[in-house]
Amino acid sequence: MTDRILIIDFGSQFTQLIARRIREERVYSEIHPPTKSLDWVRDWKPSGIILSGGPASVYDDGVPLADPALLALGVPILGICYGMQLLGQLAGARVIGSSHREYGRAVLDIVEPDELFAGFEPHVGTNVWMSHGDQLEASPSGWRVLARTPTSPVAAFRADDAPLFGVQFHPEVAHTVDGERMLSNFLFRVCDCAGDWTPGSILEEQVDSVKRAAPEGDLICGLSGGVDSSVAAALVHRAVGDRLTCIFVDTGLLRKGERESVEAVFGDHFGFRLEVVDASELFLERLVGVTDPEEKRIRIGHTFIDVFEEAAARCGDARFLVQGTLYPDVIESTSVTGPSAKIKSHHNVGGLRPNLPFALIEPLRELFKDEVRAVGRELGLPEAMIGRHPFPGPGLAVRVLGEVTAERLATLREVDAIYLEEIRDAGLYDEIWQAFAVFLPIRSVGVMGDGRTYDNVVALRAVTSRDGMTADWYPFPPEVLAVMSNRIINEVPGVNRVAYDISSKPPATIEWE
Repeated sequence: MTDRILIIDFGSQFTQLIARRIREERVYSEIHPPTKSLDWVRDWKPSGIILSGGPASVYDDGVPLADPALLALGVPILGICYGMQLLGQLAGARVIGSSHREYGRAVLDIVEPDELFAGFEPHVGTNVWMSHGDQLEASPSGWRVLARTPTSPVAAFRADDAPLFGVQFHPEVAHTVDGERMLSNFLFRVCDCAGDWTPGSILEEQVDSVKRAAPEGDLICGLSGGVDSSVAAALVHRAVGDRLTCIFVDTGLLRKGERESVEAVFGDHFGFRLEVVDASELFLERLVGVTDPEEKRIRIGHTFIDVFEEAAARCGDARFLVQGTLYPDVIESTSVTGPSAKIKSHHNVGGLRPNLPFALIEPLRELFKDEVRAVGRELGLPEAMIGRHPFPGPGLAVRVLGEVTAERLATLREVDAIYLEEIRDAGLYDEIWQAFAVFLPIRSVGVMGDGRTYDNVVALRAVTSRDGMTADWYPFPPEVLAVMSNRIINEVPGVNRVAYDISSKPPATIEWE
């Protein structure tokens, strides 16, 4: 891999989306804060630089800025929104508060197609997405206007003698109709990228990286059966073979058939060294009487750590620990605006003690979830595992509202299995980001066989989303919901009512706890 785009994050909510759009064009990109020095940028050798948007005004005190010498590196630069205003300010232009703020759709009039707008017809309006209250008063000396809107006289510009561009709108969002083409022009016409960052090249690169990081010694990996840990384990196994031991902890909080699936795929099919630890009774013991969702997460997390570390100690002289850390986790730790407000503990149970005698191997830490899935397919993992919906680390414990008991878990497993089976039979599974059932700590009156019942209530949840940050409820056809409800009530003892959750995120979260 030789081409790579440096994205400098000034705090935009769309920064990750910029990185994803670049990678969708098969060009590698990384996000870094504006605190990186000019020497660091020079040593990183980017093929191009993108300055993201941000919530601040470039003329305020204490806001993130950039070294003016950045413009003299000879590297193509694209400034987006705040990034464009920063470019203009560095070039000598004045940024002012606009009397006509633009939020939402706007019609862009392209004055001069140039390289960034190659293929666009001049003066044929195209819809773009704006989100700004400031604007350039005029184009700086030595720069020319490429596009405008009715209220932004400088909606896109470029330097006359250097590959420096700025756009006031957000080409990375879907609402900008031709944004993908604009970014593609920047990558391939301006930065001269090759577009050769493919799942196959990613796999080859990461396998080589693991071999260099762990040339000898044993490795262990906590395998959950989810996408991230499964791909991480398969990739590392490709690199080191039987030096890897995978530890699967059966918490008793898993979906129906998950343990058997992991044993069949990784133990029987791939022939991994797999240690299965049945700790279901221990987890249930530590959840007795617990109803607060945060306390559930804490107890499950601590118990998992205890069980995993005990299992790891039985793996002899293992020197490396494999984790399925993804790029969004890395980005959040270096965000320009700091960590987000804590809503709940992270779904992925982790937090191993820092004094463990292992060096970390994180082969997925540069990848987004969709890229991880693509690598998993290259590794030959089954589609049912690669394409599965996200599943929380605490498992069904946070889908049993109230106290977690063996009986409630058994009921929820059966409900959940029927629900997912019907989704797949209807051909809808891949349209949905996440679908699951919830056991509610209430009972309702019903009638079965001319007799009164007083039984449990379950809720069904299905959402569409790109990254889980926001989500909309999925509009099942009524006939599909009817079949789901009928099967659940008829086939699962103790359930007489099924509800469907039509809440979006926000204001609700995706999980109920």
